[in-house]
Amino acid sequence: MHYHTLDNPQNTHFITNLTRQSLKERETDREREKMAYSACFLQPSALASSAARSSSQRYVSLSKPVQVVCKAQQPHEDDNSTVSRRLALTLLVGAAAVGSKVSPADAAYGEAANVFGKPKKNTDFTAYTGDGFQVQVPAKWNPSKEVEYPGQVLRYEDNFDATSNLNVMVTPTDKKSITDYGSPEEFLSQVNYLLGKQAYFGETASEGGFDNNAVATANILDTNVQDVGGKPYYYLSVLTRTADGDEGGKHQLITATVNGGKLYICKAQAGDKRWFKGANKFVEKAATSFSVA
Repeated sequence: MHYHTLDNPQNTHFITNLTRQSLKERETDREREKMAYSACFLQPSALASSAARSSSQRYVSLSKPVQVVCKAQQPHEDDNSTVSRRLALTLLVGAAAVGSKVSPADAAYGEAANVFGKPKKNTDFTAYTGDGFQVQVPAKWNPSKEVEYPGQVLRYEDNFDATSNLNVMVTPTDKKSITDYGSPEEFLSQVNYLLGKQAYFGETASEGGFDNNAVATANILDTNVQDVGGKPYYYLSVLTRTADGDEGGKHQLITATVNGGKLYICKAQAGDKRWFKGANKFVEKAATSFSVA
């Protein structure tokens, strides 16, 4: 074994033949040190490729001994080297974790996937603001130009059944409050045109619960008085039926109040058959949402 003398007497260089096992260990240590050194400068993708190359080189089989130049070190320096390599690997892992960023596509997917964490919007209704009033209109109902009542300023109809509709009427009044009309039942008698007029006035026999000479009837199912924004509102639920049994009758919900010398009435209705198939929630929501400014 041939030695070369260096300026530092404590260190000597020597050339030796290493066994295949010792060469593998030395290559492993050098690759770890290279990876630790490059961790501060490489992106996560570069680190991954470097690690892959290291893994492939680590198991290269050598057919004959190779001469390498080594530097002898004292035992405590070997311990420090081991600690340094461990520290380098720790830094490598930390750098990879910090350097990795979530791509915009992954972030967007995460937000879209969190459907249960977002509040759901009510898409069944659309807010409508008119002159002095506002109301929630079923989203699948369309505006109609048909004028059915005096003072009508708004009309919406169900796209599939015109029997289900919403009307808003505004007429002048000398009343200061809706309560000046009397009770809800007395008020309804003064605006009974909202329930429709009897078109046939001939003689008829009493049949199916109808009086003689009557082909239509109206039953008040419920009345209510509520204070909204300091103003009293009348709410009435009426079921009208005709002798021909059309739709099995009509459920009509009426909301009324007085503001600024005007009588505001909102009437929403649906046929009895559709009422019990889900139309009731649209009619009830529309009628109870009506309010004046």
